[in-house]
Amino acid sequence: MEARLSVRQVKAARALLCWNQSELAEACGVSAPTVKYLEQAGGILGGRPTTAHAIRAALEEAGIIFLFEDEAGEGVRLKAGIYPNEITRRHRGRRVTHSDNAEIT
Repeated sequence: MEARLSVRQVKAARALLCWNQSELAEACGVSAPTVKYLEQAGGILGGRPTTAHAIRAALEEAGIIFLFEDEAGEGVRLKAGIYPNEITRRHRGRRVTHSDNAEIT
């Protein structure tokens, strides 16, 4: 059984990726209001299981590693070799990285 994410882990993961709620929503294929609603609650990430799975999959694909409850507590981190200036962002409907020659707005 897959461990369940907390809302704090999702928010921390977005912060590491420099993603806002809309960017997370686009990456995982759910609406921005859904992400906002889910993040307003505390505790374990609620919503439909398919929505929580989509959020987790999008964050992991972007380079997030989730750390689950143990003696050190829960948390998140970036995979080795991923740096903020290389994080994949959305731009005009296509994926680009900060290292591309494309203008990032």
